[in-house]
Amino acid sequence: MPHTQRQQVCSWGLRSSLLLPLVLTLLSLSARPSRAALKIPADYHIDKKPPEITKHPVSVTIFAVEDFSMSCGASGIPPPIFRWTKDGEEFDPGTDPELKITESVDSFSFSMLSNSMDTLKLYQGKYVCYASNELGTAMSNEAVLRTDVPPSQQKEKAVTVKADQGNSIVLKCDPPQSSMEPIIHWMDMKLRHLQLSNRVVVGKDGNLYFAHLIIDDNRNDYTCNVQYLATRTIFAKEPINLIVNPSNSVLQNRRPVMMRPTGSSSSYHALRDETIELECIVKGLPTPDIRWFKKNGELPESRAKKEMFDRRLQLINITESDSGEYQCIANNTQGKVTHTFTLTVEASPYWKKVPESQIYAPGENVRLDCEAKGSPTPVMSWTINGTPLSAIDKEPRRSVTGNTSLILKDVIFGDTAIYQCQASNKHGTILTNTYVYVIELPPQILTEDRKLYKVTEGQRVVMDCETFGSPKPKVIWDKETSSLLADPRVNLLTSGELEIDEVTHDDKGVYTCSVQNHNLSIIADLEVFNKTVILTPPRDLKVQPGNTAVFTCVGFHDIGLENPFIQWRRNRKKLFESPSDEKYTFEGPEFMIANVEPEDEGVYTCEIITTLDQAEASATLSLYDRPDPPSHIQISDPGQRAVTLGWTPGDNHNSLVQEYVVEFEDQRFKDKGWEELQRVKGNQQRALLSLWPYMSYRFRVIAINEVGKSDPSKPSEIHNTLAEAPDNNPEDVRSESSDPDTLVIAWEKIDYRNFNGPEFKYKVHWRRVLGGGPQWHESNTTAPPLTVNNVGNFSAFEIKVQAINEVGEGPEPDPVIGYSGEDVPLEAPMVVGVELINSTTIKVSWAAVGKETVRGHLMGYKIYVTWTGSRGHHRGRRSRESESTMIEETGPNDEKKVISNLRPYSHYELAVTVFNKKGEGPRSDPMAFETQEGVPGPPTSLTLDSPSETEMTLHWTPPAHPNGILIGYSLQYQRITENEDSPIQVEELDDPTATSFTLKNLDRRGEYQFYLRGRTKAEEGEPIKMRGATTLNGEPPKDLSVSVGENLVNVSWVAKKRHRNIGFHIHYKKNDGGKWKISEKVNSSQSFYQLQGLSPGSNYDLRFIHGNTTFQEKTINTAGTEVTEVQQSIATQGWFISVVSAIVLLVLILLIFCFIKRSKGGKYSVKDKEDGPMDSEARPMKDETFGEYRSLESDLEEKRTASQPSLCEDNKMCSEDTLNFNGSSVLTTDLNMDESLVSQISRPSVGPEGFHSLPDNSSLNPATNGMPNSVNILN
Repeated sequence: MPHTQRQQVCSWGLRSSLLLPLVLTLLSLSARPSRAALKIPADYHIDKKPPEITKHPVSVTIFAVEDFSMSCGASGIPPPIFRWTKDGEEFDPGTDPELKITESVDSFSFSMLSNSMDTLKLYQGKYVCYASNELGTAMSNEAVLRTDVPPSQQKEKAVTVKADQGNSIVLKCDPPQSSMEPIIHWMDMKLRHLQLSNRVVVGKDGNLYFAHLIIDDNRNDYTCNVQYLATRTIFAKEPINLIVNPSNSVLQNRRPVMMRPTGSSSSYHALRDETIELECIVKGLPTPDIRWFKKNGELPESRAKKEMFDRRLQLINITESDSGEYQCIANNTQGKVTHTFTLTVEASPYWKKVPESQIYAPGENVRLDCEAKGSPTPVMSWTINGTPLSAIDKEPRRSVTGNTSLILKDVIFGDTAIYQCQASNKHGTILTNTYVYVIELPPQILTEDRKLYKVTEGQRVVMDCETFGSPKPKVIWDKETSSLLADPRVNLLTSGELEIDEVTHDDKGVYTCSVQNHNLSIIADLEVFNKTVILTPPRDLKVQPGNTAVFTCVGFHDIGLENPFIQWRRNRKKLFESPSDEKYTFEGPEFMIANVEPEDEGVYTCEIITTLDQAEASATLSLYDRPDPPSHIQISDPGQRAVTLGWTPGDNHNSLVQEYVVEFEDQRFKDKGWEELQRVKGNQQRALLSLWPYMSYRFRVIAINEVGKSDPSKPSEIHNTLAEAPDNNPEDVRSESSDPDTLVIAWEKIDYRNFNGPEFKYKVHWRRVLGGGPQWHESNTTAPPLTVNNVGNFSAFEIKVQAINEVGEGPEPDPVIGYSGEDVPLEAPMVVGVELINSTTIKVSWAAVGKETVRGHLMGYKIYVTWTGSRGHHRGRRSRESESTMIEETGPNDEKKVISNLRPYSHYELAVTVFNKKGEGPRSDPMAFETQEGVPGPPTSLTLDSPSETEMTLHWTPPAHPNGILIGYSLQYQRITENEDSPIQVEELDDPTATSFTLKNLDRRGEYQFYLRGRTKAEEGEPIKMRGATTLNGEPPKDLSVSVGENLVNVSWVAKKRHRNIGFHIHYKKNDGGKWKISEKVNSSQSFYQLQGLSPGSNYDLRFIHGNTTFQEKTINTAGTEVTEVQQSIATQGWFISVVSAIVLLVLILLIFCFIKRSKGGKYSVKDKEDGPMDSEARPMKDETFGEYRSLESDLEEKRTASQPSLCEDNKMCSEDTLNFNGSSVLTTDLNMDESLVSQISRPSVGPEGFHSLPDNSSLNPATNGMPNSVNILN
């Protein structure tokens, strides 16, 4: 659907009054009872709430009065009222003068005012807390209060125990009696824990057990420390002195014996979720090792823990399944002992199912399921607001099923209460509170109005219309543009939601949800987008290991959605880009896998994910490689010249084998290596091989697929064939005679595989064709060629060659004709003639030579044409030019030849020879001829010069190859236009010595194409071409741009290319009444100029003047702060300046004199320096400049140099070349030149040395076209 149609979905004004709305009623609460409870939304406010116990009172044993406190917490609206029972009777702590009450809105607690434990004993018992408000009563768990006296230590005497080495012993702890479990620490007198081991352990009874004694056990400070956490007390028992009597004989090893528990078995009872410890302490020598087992089962690995050097087995969070028999087995070298523990696990009641507190509407059915487990099985009972059901009037709507489920039918407001479910057995009682709150609430629509739903076509959409009320509201959906009931894709959910499957673009629009019989409704807008699809799915790839695999995935998504995200997966696992090893690379629709390995094989899925949907496509990546070599090479069915070879194919690595190559190796010629014998198709596993006689074969097989060849298989066994006579004679029997008087007989060697037997040779026959008789001459040889001497020049012979070996001869060969060696021809061609065709072409003719003089096969004729010089050059120049010769060949039957590409107007010589295979004969007599005059070549060069806007002067040099006598030039020119149809004008120049010509009355606005040709009597030659236009008169630049700094301004403009260069000046002055100053001459072709020496923070007027005409004016403001000009004083008077200048010059002369004296021996005098060549810095300047003088800064540099004699004394830095005073030139053009040169040199400066050295950008240092790019002004 077009995008414009999707945009219309967002409009709220599309309801059509012409369509009849269809109203649909959803399934809602009916008058009949239901089990559904009301789910109160988080933002729905309810004024009342039944009480809930938030803190249950806790059973406790009290050792001190100050530790007693009984607390209960509850919540509810309105706040609950607390009451208590003790041992089943009402108990009001507020009326007891011995108790202190602490009350708040949600808690109630009481504690003792008296400090007497005897008084506290009167309050021992079972307590239950009740919390009530108008909606019911919640009941707490039962809490038991007990009292006990703190443990106390009895006076003891010091104990000394004696025992023999090797015997076992038990040191008693006997902690004080208490209901608390003590923690035992055996320590020494320095309160350091004793070192325990599998030989020395502490039992659960607190005693210290020794499996056997050693001499090191002697000590007098075995102290048992007993800790009670509840009373925060520690008792230190009297130290025990243990004396170990050494044995006078070798200790006897002893079997393991149980020390604790005694006997072979014992029984234990425990409750579910408790932690129980089974203890097994043994004696024996050597110390026994202990292992634990469970009979008919295994120890629970996660809940079984071994402690005290494996003497204890601790079972954590035991369950009924842990009941059974456990064994502890103690071993040493003398035997073993076993103790069996029978563990019985029972359980206090615990919940399996607890009913939930819920809010219900009137008329609903309520079922409270309560299920508990325990061992023995608990007894279940129900109470309402803490009152047993037996004490409440019977209600036919209320029933109990199996004591586990309480059912209320057609609930009414009076059924609002808190229902207690209790489970009891001999180990205890548990209780849970569940409230049933029957309430009627007005309906509300909780879903936001005007909610927008976005889906793509084909998706499922669920539009929310969440309502709340008691009874449950009835919901109606309608849509003005379509019928909902008639569409099987529409599903109306009981929760009030409207579900549409397989959404289409027709489903877009506005939907209304309303509550029946109430003025409540909301609007939902459905927008449908085009489905995301994959246009170009990834394709299955087969890639070689190490290469790069590239998957491409191109999809289409609705333009109204954001750009999708492409997620790639391998075998459904997400893949991410790996910058470290560049394994995976994602570039738009492409996904690249570098260095593919076997682990990369799998199914790759491309997921194109938008904010609303996604599309996916998968492809498989598999690796393919060259095949493995075949195996099990076997030879069968051997014959004289054939054998059958079979093999077993190797792994093809996902690429079918296309063919197999069978190779062989002859064991007699191993140096030839393995050679190909036969190829068979890839679906075959055997081949019938044709063999040669007299060979010793070994075979191997190579498999080939689309990747390449496999490695060769292992070689087969050796197979030999018998010898036979040769089958064939050599081919291409011929004569290769080259030398005179010899016959060389040659042929193609027979492949060694066709020798067919041992002692292979060639039998060569020959005889003359004429005059030789019928007798054949013969000779045997092992290789070609065979040379026969003294047979004459170029004589015809019959020749043949036959193959032979030890077994026999080959078939009779047919003879062929051959010739003996050739010699060079004897005579030159006669009657040679030349016919001139044009200035570059001739026709040569000659008479054929006699065949007998050729002395070989006539191959043809060669014509030698030698250029000896141009006819226009005098002899001297002609002799200096090198001759050049061209050679033309003809066939053996030719007697004439046309030769082209000669130079016109030149001298030539010609000769003809005959040649055969041996070489050329003598040349014919030289024949001289001359070529005619031709067209000249183009002039060597052409330049253009424009003296005015309408004139153009052409300058040229004559043609390098006039090819005749030059009689003048032809000049053609044409104005260049878009249509190229302007007329060509011609100027004929009859002066052959002319080298320039001026064209007048040209169009100043046009561009011309010029053609210049030389002329001879033949015709005009090739032109030299040039394109150009006249030069326009110069104009001052326009559109000047200025860029201002603190003491300078940069002026730039666009120079005109065709215009002549002109000069202009810049006149400038401060607008505070100063005098006008002029810059140097500026060229219009520069495009840039920098005017320097301005004052910071000042306003200047600029005038740009060419001749006497001002062509542009500008006003500028320099940057920075204005420097106040010092008023003229005595320091600026002429006489004062002259005096100061004279003093300065004297000081300079004295400094120079001192400097020379301090140098090494005075290498030169001042006069020598003055008489020497003028320093480059003292050269006179160009026009409009003053001479150049040294600055004071350079003089100061001389002073600094003179003050450092060590530099001059230790090295050659003070040579004559180092006395080069630095100076700078300056260009000053001032309209009012009233300042003297001395004042310019001695002007103050702000430089770091106190004097200022002027910049180097002077007229002696031009920047562009010989003109300076900047000017320095001396104020």
